[in-house]
Amino acid sequence: MLDATHRSTGHRALVWMLALLLAGYLVAVAFGWPQQATKMIAAGGSHDQMAPLASSPPSYWTVAPFVLLLLAIAVLPLVPATAHWWENNLHRFYVAGALAVVTLVYYLTLHAQPLAGHWPAAYTVLPAARGLNVAQTTAVLGNALLAEYVPFIVLLFSLYTISGGIRIEGDLPAHPRTNTVILAAGGLLASLVGTTGAAMLLLRLLLETNRERKHVQHTVVFFIFVVCNCGGCLLPLGDPPLFLGYLMGVPFLWTSVLWKEWLFVNGSLLAIYFLWDHFWCYPRERAADLALEETRVHRLRFGGVWPNALLLCGVILSVALLDPSKPLPLVGWRPWLYLREVVQLALVALSLIAGDRQARRANRFTYAAIVEVAVLFLGIFICMQPPLEILASSGRTVRLSEPWHYFWATGGLSSVLDNAPTYVVFFQTAKTFTYQAGLTPTVAGISEPLLVAISLGAVFMGAMTYIGNGPNFMVRAIAERAGVRMPSFFGYMLYSGAILLPLFVLTALLFL
Repeated sequence: MLDATHRSTGHRALVWMLALLLAGYLVAVAFGWPQQATKMIAAGGSHDQMAPLASSPPSYWTVAPFVLLLLAIAVLPLVPATAHWWENNLHRFYVAGALAVVTLVYYLTLHAQPLAGHWPAAYTVLPAARGLNVAQTTAVLGNALLAEYVPFIVLLFSLYTISGGIRIEGDLPAHPRTNTVILAAGGLLASLVGTTGAAMLLLRLLLETNRERKHVQHTVVFFIFVVCNCGGCLLPLGDPPLFLGYLMGVPFLWTSVLWKEWLFVNGSLLAIYFLWDHFWCYPRERAADLALEETRVHRLRFGGVWPNALLLCGVILSVALLDPSKPLPLVGWRPWLYLREVVQLALVALSLIAGDRQARRANRFTYAAIVEVAVLFLGIFICMQPPLEILASSGRTVRLSEPWHYFWATGGLSSVLDNAPTYVVFFQTAKTFTYQAGLTPTVAGISEPLLVAISLGAVFMGAMTYIGNGPNFMVRAIAERAGVRMPSFFGYMLYSGAILLPLFVLTALLFL
């Protein structure tokens, strides 16, 4: 009862916070700030695009804070002395924030080169002749937070919160066939409502179906592979990199040409999972647990579908239409800067006010998982600015010429960097190479085979680590709170290295 009261109080506080944000945005609209920023974007390019570097990138040692943050995420949960300490999101913020500050201090005091800013539009910031580089540091914060982090975390938060109010309840017989069907359904939904939305809709059903089984870890890992990543490549709404490609000129339905690769990778993953579970894990379950599993069953029931399903559609439409760099079709009006994010937050508030609270309570909905993602990715987005600048600079000098070059380069870096800005870097690199090599620029100024390779690498290889894509972390956190002992950072990479890498090698050989 106390827990329910606490959640209700938290929801009310969140509704008030969202209402205040909306009111603040309306005040800003009254003073014309979003309209002015939108005009800058229209004149100078989308704020989601990464501006080209003006000169020398940062030194290679500046990647150290980013590497240390990755090591903290990987190692601290494994060390007995720090494992419990690391479970607190405030402590995660201490680590991520401290390393982010180190990166900002570098730009403030040591980076004596012009800096490419891309918020709200592309521009170049020159270092101060003497003293502190305040303008450069402000530009870095604009790049990391205003242009990248805010749209990223608002979209994740909206999909997470609204889908958390939809209850798909059912304790189905946890046969290998049942789990495979759930994974397949998630892989289909991922391209329609995004990997985050699909994961939040089906994860609790998967966990409840398998609660009597003891060997569940591999099932959640395959859920991350299929639903959180590889299933989301058929539409731009499926994964953030493809959405950025759409904003940069890729036709909305172009990604449907990836259906052969989508079918091969996801079909192979489902087949591997079924064989693994059928012949290895399911036979190892105790007879008493299986007997209990067969008796504790009930059919699917749905709760909270109204109005949350409609609100999810609203989030999807906001992503597709409210881009400040493009006018609305048939209307010609250019949406104001951050109108997309404000609409998404308003839809969240409607979900909390008008949604079925009983369905949300039955889901044991909390904000802990999204807070963990928000805290860690706050540090990641700031600390990854030097690696991204280095990568963008090197991309113009390192000659990537074949599709498989782009597949492995984009995918390898998407495994440890956020896959959306990594996609943009190689998108621009491929456009430059297409022009220099005299290739036919068939899609958004890029040779289609190169764009296929970049898209597949960014989406598929986000599954290689927990930090490759935002939903990976959330699924792990929710599964652990449900009692599933998930693999460590490196343990997860053993799964992905053994299962995904051979599949990706075959993908490159067969399709690229």
